[in-house]
Amino acid sequence: MSERMAPFYCPYCGDEDLRPSEEGHGAWECAACSRAFQLKFLGLLARGQKRSDAGGERI
Repeated sequence: MSERMAPFYCPYCGDEDLRPSEEGHGAWECAACSRAFQLKFLGLLARGQKRSDAGGERI
Protein backbone atom coordinates (compact mmCIF):
# COMPACT_ATOMS: atom_id res chain seq x y z
CA MET A 1 0.00 0.00 0.00
CA SER A 2 1.39 3.36 -0.98
CA GLU A 3 1.69 6.13 1.60
CA ARG A 4 0.21 8.47 -1.00
CA MET A 5 -3.16 6.77 -1.22
CA ALA A 6 -6.08 9.11 -0.74
CA PRO A 7 -9.57 8.31 0.54
CA PHE A 8 -12.30 8.43 -2.10
CA TYR A 9 -15.08 9.56 0.24
CA CYS A 10 -15.68 10.84 3.77
CA PRO A 11 -16.22 7.98 6.27
CA TYR A 12 -18.87 10.08 8.07
CA CYS A 13 -21.08 11.57 5.35
CA GLY A 14 -19.93 9.80 2.16
CA ASP A 15 -19.19 13.01 0.27
CA GLU A 16 -16.21 13.18 -2.08
CA ASP A 17 -15.13 16.79 -1.38
CA LEU A 18 -11.99 15.95 0.63
CA ARG A 19 -8.81 17.94 1.08
CA PRO A 20 -5.54 17.14 2.87
CA SER A 21 -5.40 18.71 6.33
CA GLU A 22 -2.53 20.71 7.74
CA GLU A 23 -2.71 18.61 10.93
CA GLY A 24 -0.18 16.11 9.64
CA HIS A 25 0.39 12.97 7.63
CA GLY A 26 -2.80 11.08 6.77
CA ALA A 27 -5.12 13.85 7.99
CA TRP A 28 -8.06 14.88 5.79
CA GLU A 29 -10.88 17.44 5.94
CA CYS A 30 -14.37 17.04 4.49
CA ALA A 31 -15.85 20.27 3.14
CA ALA A 32 -19.38 18.82 3.11
CA CYS A 33 -19.72 17.91 6.81
CA SER A 34 -16.82 19.97 8.25
CA ARG A 35 -15.21 16.95 9.89
CA ALA A 36 -11.54 16.15 10.07
CA PHE A 37 -10.21 12.61 10.26
CA GLN A 38 -6.94 10.73 10.02
CA LEU A 39 -6.14 7.51 8.17
CA LYS A 40 -3.41 5.20 9.39
CA PHE A 41 -2.21 1.85 8.11
CA LEU A 42 -1.78 -0.42 11.13
CA GLY A 43 -0.22 -3.46 9.45
CA LEU A 44 -1.08 -6.84 8.03
CA LEU A 45 -3.07 -9.51 9.83
CA ALA A 46 -1.33 -12.72 10.71
CA ARG A 47 -1.63 -15.37 8.04
CA GLY A 48 -4.53 -17.75 8.63
CA GLN A 49 -6.87 -15.37 10.43
CA LYS A 50 -10.25 -15.33 8.73
CA ARG A 51 -13.65 -13.92 9.56
CA SER A 52 -16.59 -16.26 9.94
CA ASP A 53 -19.92 -15.49 8.27
CA ALA A 54 -21.72 -15.38 11.65
CA GLY A 55 -21.16 -12.10 13.44
CA GLY A 56 -17.76 -11.28 11.97
CA GLU A 57 -15.89 -13.02 14.80
CA ARG A 58 -12.35 -14.18 14.14
CA ILE A 59 -11.55 -17.85 14.17
